[in-house]
Amino acid sequence: MNTTKYNGHHVWRRFRRQQLWRQLRANKTAFVSAIVLIALCLLGLLTPWISPFDPTNMQQQNIMDAELPPFWQLGQDRRFLLGTDGLGRDLLSSILYGLKNSLWIGFWAVILQFTLGTCLGLCAGYFGGWADRLIMSLVDFQLTFSSLMLAILVLAITRAAMGAHDYHIWAPWLLVLVLGLADWPQYARTLRASVLAEKHKDYIAAAQVLGYHSRHIMVFHILPNTLSPLLVIATLQVAHVILAEAALSFLGIGMPYANPSLGGLMGAGFEYMLSGIWWIALLPGLALLVLLFSINLVADWLRDALDPKNLGQRP
Repeated sequence: MNTTKYNGHHVWRRFRRQQLWRQLRANKTAFVSAIVLIALCLLGLLTPWISPFDPTNMQQQNIMDAELPPFWQLGQDRRFLLGTDGLGRDLLSSILYGLKNSLWIGFWAVILQFTLGTCLGLCAGYFGGWADRLIMSLVDFQLTFSSLMLAILVLAITRAAMGAHDYHIWAPWLLVLVLGLADWPQYARTLRASVLAEKHKDYIAAAQVLGYHSRHIMVFHILPNTLSPLLVIATLQVAHVILAEAALSFLGIGMPYANPSLGGLMGAGFEYMLSGIWWIALLPGLALLVLLFSINLVADWLRDALDPKNLGQRP
């Protein structure tokens, strides 16, 4: 019982003993990726204060400034470091606001996925019986559909029903809701398998004998022992949600063009590519690539660092 209790809080103890921090510093690729990711998150948080312009403010737009190239081309306007888009908006400001929107949608959609999948996975694994059969049937049913195709279908119908004006107002929350509800089965299936392995161990039997409520056992005894794979899934899902939002915005059913997103900027600039105005699509695409690449590299490191074989090693 004592050994299992130690394992249940091992991840947190490793954080406190700075094992994970030392492992991160030892992995140069993951360390640099984490620094880049932190920098991008800070840029997203500080966007309203550091952005040169507000691309959502129509009064700051001038159609005469449309399609200006980046500053490094000779004779260009130094006010717009990365050039402007087809509406005359500063592209650097639009990328910063798009980064903020992508991170916001990715964070809250993953929070929704994690919460729903964790609750249902715990119930399915711990209680079993009809609850397990019902929840796993829902998981199997939803996994038969592509999450992106499901999001396209739901958002297209919602946009047609609400109208363009109301849809543009509620677009961020609709994206969080749709993308959050599309991928919760991964958490539920993974956690259910872990709960089935944990619930028959001695420390769970001891907690039941002591009279602890099932909710207390699931949250404070089983969940800490099964949290590591969920953290890895959540990290990867942030990148997946951001990419899905970019794809939806590229197709024109995600974020409205008046409220910039990286995918929307790429979609709007795609039609200019063949005419030599490459920066409108390429620069937001590079920003999206760096963001996704850094998240995936950090997630790969986290998966290895939280591996049970590594968790059992002392510094």
